[in-house]
Amino acid sequence: MNIVTVTIVTDPYFYLVAVPAVLIFGIGKGGLGGALGVVAVPMMSLSLPVQQAAAILLPILLLMDAFAVKHHYRFADLTILKQMLVPAGFGVLLAGLFIQGSGNRAMELLLGIISLAFVTFYAMHWLPETKPGRLSAAIWSLLSGFTSTTIHSGGAPASIYLLPLKLDKRQLIATMAVFFAAVNAMKLVPYASLGLLDVENILTSLILMPLAPLGVKLGIVLLDIASEKWVYRLCFGFLFVSGIYMVC
Repeated sequence: MNIVTVTIVTDPYFYLVAVPAVLIFGIGKGGLGGALGVVAVPMMSLSLPVQQAAAILLPILLLMDAFAVKHHYRFADLTILKQMLVPAGFGVLLAGLFIQGSGNRAMELLLGIISLAFVTFYAMHWLPETKPGRLSAAIWSLLSGFTSTTIHSGGAPASIYLLPLKLDKRQLIATMAVFFAAVNAMKLVPYASLGLLDVENILTSLILMPLAPLGVKLGIVLLDIASEKWVYRLCFGFLFVSGIYMVC
């Protein structure tokens, strides 16, 4: 008789970095912007391969999305979402084809440089006054779907499109919440087809899952406390941090 051995990640160092990583991602989803989550995969990959860290994180993100969307969905801008979701789906598809064959260092470097340039333009008040149009939505949403699928860092390109729209803070966070809930659901297809959602990774996700609602709740509380000016400053700050990470 064949005995099936069920395993989980047991390295204590992994949990030492994974617990704060999951909480930080939840805080971002709950109220301080998607770009905050850029630190999660790098932290978890200090003790695991990047693809495995991303796979463990995906089911947790889906649970976070459920809590974030439940709280914020009524404030989301549906017109903006309609412009973003189809290009993002193409980005997810391209990333699925890309993951199997090669690394993504060139894409990280390009996106990091663009993110840092965008923050610099914001700090120097060089951004154009006109709101970005459909082409901008398509380009940044595709990149968001791509980078979200590869390393769960779609917040940076999404922010580059959304921040100049100057939505109020609840519209901004709600639109991001619904957008990434849809993108993360799409990511299940390439992750499953590549065999990344195996028993070990799923069981490890389940261990960390209780942290998901806690992180989202912390983000919601912080959003209620923070002023709109500070929410934007934090979003640009996390965009800067993600840019630095991707360049380095």
